[in-house]
Amino acid sequence: MDNLVATNTATVVDITVENFQQVILQDSQEKLVMIDFWADWCEPCKDLMPILEKLAGEYSEHMILAKVDCDAQQEVAGQFGIRSLPTVMLVKDGQPVDGFAGVQPEAQIREMLAKYLPNPEDDALQEAAQLAAAGDYQAAFPIVKQAVDINPDNIDAKYLYIDCLIETGSVSQAKEQLATIKLVDQDSRYQALNGKIELAEQAAETPEIKQLQEAVANEPDNLQYKIDLAVQLQQAHKADEALELLYTVLKKDLNFGDARKLMLDMVNALADGDPLKSEYRRKVYGLLY
Repeated sequence: MDNLVATNTATVVDITVENFQQVILQDSQEKLVMIDFWADWCEPCKDLMPILEKLAGEYSEHMILAKVDCDAQQEVAGQFGIRSLPTVMLVKDGQPVDGFAGVQPEAQIREMLAKYLPNPEDDALQEAAQLAAAGDYQAAFPIVKQAVDINPDNIDAKYLYIDCLIETGSVSQAKEQLATIKLVDQDSRYQALNGKIELAEQAAETPEIKQLQEAVANEPDNLQYKIDLAVQLQQAHKADEALELLYTVLKKDLNFGDARKLMLDMVNALADGDPLKSEYRRKVYGLLY
């Protein structure tokens, strides 16, 4: 591309009559083009330009910053009917789609760009969704958690995160997360996940588990009962409760039976990125060292 400057911070092109058609009509078919109309005598232009260059660097995969020096390129500026500086215009598929005149705060410019650029969490969410669809919730977990961390308000990411919590045994956490979903966002996925949580909780009410829970209640100092109950809870996808039980055993007796090995196996079996994994790894190492 003529006059294209690709750096580690930004992809910038200076628009001229010669490359106008290439950038505005052709390149805008593949990327969003943000045109900055400026002039050397314009002080507000100099305030705005570093903000635009910063954003262009962040979104270089999806956006080009096209700069028009209105003194040197009066013909180009005239084609757009520019009447004041600075003026910023967004072009997509060869057509202006948005813009503003004057200096705008960075947050407001980001808000405008967000309407036309992919969300930064979209790639992670798409990858996690594919893994979950294939039944690999363990691998999907850290990726969807990354998407949620990037944008906690992305409802699609949040629903998938809750699903992964359920499938990897963190039912209590899933229930807490589901409770934070606003009424306006409670669609069919909300009902489906609510049903999944209820089924997981019912699975933890087997005769064996109930019997062991009664035994633990009657003999709270019997560490073997607690280990047996933890194993049953783990099998019923209640990893959070199982780990808490094993931790109480290790606090009483670090070398009791196979409690330590069981707990480390359960912790290692948790998905990467699961808060339980780091929490109980710290707790176990705290006891060991």
